[in-house]
Amino acid sequence: MDPLSLRRFNSCTIANAVETFEVMPREFTYTGPGVHCVFPDLGPMVGYACTATIHSGQPAPNPRNVDRKHYWQYTRDAKGPKLTVIQDLSPVSGGAYWGEVNANIHKALGSQGLLTNGSVRDIDEVKPLGFHFFASGLHVSHGYAHLEEFNRPVKVFGLLVHPGDLLHCDKHGAALIPKEIAEHVYARALEIEEKERPMIACCKSPDFSIDDLDKLIPRAY
Repeated sequence: MDPLSLRRFNSCTIANAVETFEVMPREFTYTGPGVHCVFPDLGPMVGYACTATIHSGQPAPNPRNVDRKHYWQYTRDAKGPKLTVIQDLSPVSGGAYWGEVNANIHKALGSQGLLTNGSVRDIDEVKPLGFHFFASGLHVSHGYAHLEEFNRPVKVFGLLVHPGDLLHCDKHGAALIPKEIAEHVYARALEIEEKERPMIACCKSPDFSIDDLDKLIPRAY
């Protein structure tokens, strides 16, 4: 299965499809509120996670914890299609690690875009790149933002992401696709769309009736 084929669906449909397999609790498979899709016109972003942590609210140690070349090599060599997931360890974002420069660097390394609980900036310069930004918001300064660790589990908007996890992100947020069901999610998402069409058609019909609707909507709904 080509992961990019899942761009056909929105993240809501992907989340619906994933939950039908019951391989993990639902609340562990999607982000909570607060994700801001800066460039919704780019459509869904689907890929395998390259992970790292940053700290934006305090100065970097000297010497620094991470050799940035090692982090860049990790991102470059990761399985594609890939995207970058960054956890800001600061309680409140003290500055944007991500702007024009980091977007260009990561695009050169093969990343499609970013999912972070931190902030971003330089959006007018980044938009023409076609590089996605999913973040908590915008920031005028980079503050003290610096890299702390990489290739480790991170948590963004309540979602725990491990390196190599497959994610589907759009303006609704991000859905995690567990590896053991990834090959089957496309077909299941198609099934869900097919099942929903009669329900929606009933609601739009000039002959709409509650009795007809009740026959179409599952009891678990």
